[in-house]
Amino acid sequence: MTDVSVTSPVERIARVIAAEMLSPNGEAFEEPVEPVGLMVERIWPVEVERAMAILRTLREPTREMVAAGREAGDDPALIWNAMVRAALEQAVETVETVAEPA
Repeated sequence: MTDVSVTSPVERIARVIAAEMLSPNGEAFEEPVEPVGLMVERIWPVEVERAMAILRTLREPTREMVAAGREAGDDPALIWNAMVRAALEQAVETVETVAEPA
């Protein structure tokens, strides 16, 4: 069975947005005055609207996401995981395509 999160997707996304703003790739721009975790705790609620906007964009899956979901079997958690992984793979392909010199 796939792990099931105890926090909502909106909260998790909002926390990631907050953490990325404070410390992209885990490397702070300068030495933080307080632990980044404490700052994220204060900031993430402000990012809820942005997190919801991100989730809204996932309402319509791509063909690749649908195919991955079908291949994942009957477990909804595995289907969701496979579909999100397919979306992430598409993102990498998109970035690579855009980054190629003309």
